[in-house]
Amino acid sequence: MPIYEYECKACGHRLEKLQKLSAEPLTDCPACSASALSRLVSAAGFRLAGGGWYETDFKSGSKKNLAGDGGGAKPDGKTSKKDGAAA
Repeated sequence: MPIYEYECKACGHRLEKLQKLSAEPLTDCPACSASALSRLVSAAGFRLAGGGWYETDFKSGSKKNLAGDGGGAKPDGKTSKKDGAAA
């Protein structure tokens, strides 16, 4: 469930609320009881964790390990002998 940020247009009170995606937006301010809450646009809070999931998910066959395939450019910018480049 996402955390939504709200701000009251009447008193300026700000709050965060954990709600389902299908839940209706809040309208009543808990500080002044006015029906002036509006949902704010904010950055999504999520963390990518785990080893290499982004590299291996949604890939098939021989494309599973792109970083460690032994070919292509190396971190120093040189190419490997496998690609036919002189060292």
